[in-house]
Amino acid sequence: MTDNAQPVFSIEKLYVKDISLEVPNAPQIFLERENPQISVQLRTDGNPIDEGIYNVVLTVTVSAKIGEDKTVFLIEVQQAGIFQIRNVPEGELEPVLMIGCPNILFPYAREAVSDAVTRAGFQPVVLAPVNFEALYMQQQQQRAGAPAGGEVPVQ
Repeated sequence: MTDNAQPVFSIEKLYVKDISLEVPNAPQIFLERENPQISVQLRTDGNPIDEGIYNVVLTVTVSAKIGEDKTVFLIEVQQAGIFQIRNVPEGELEPVLMIGCPNILFPYAREAVSDAVTRAGFQPVVLAPVNFEALYMQQQQQRAGAPAGGEVPVQ
């Protein structure tokens, strides 16, 4: 690379693309004393929207259930960002979109989830940090072996 073709990475805009919260068993669910089982799923999508400009969406789905079938709440947050990424070798672009950008978006998604769950009347859900590099590697291995669904459960 020449001096004038240095890699460029910048955040142009961070935004919540979509947020939905369901409490299907309210108000009776607030009388339950049993702690719910929480499950978290993550999905990342990155697409070009202009020359060197990419939109990355991190979708976080959190469900809380008591037993197998009683849903306490279900929340889905799509935290998105517009990123300028230029002069990055083709083979390195996907890791930037699937690792670097989600690392930036995740704290905002975590805050949106916690805030919405609290406003719904429940204890806040604080999502544990996520190793997006490990998730990316796992998805690459799945792609090599079998068709991947795009969603990765997080424990």
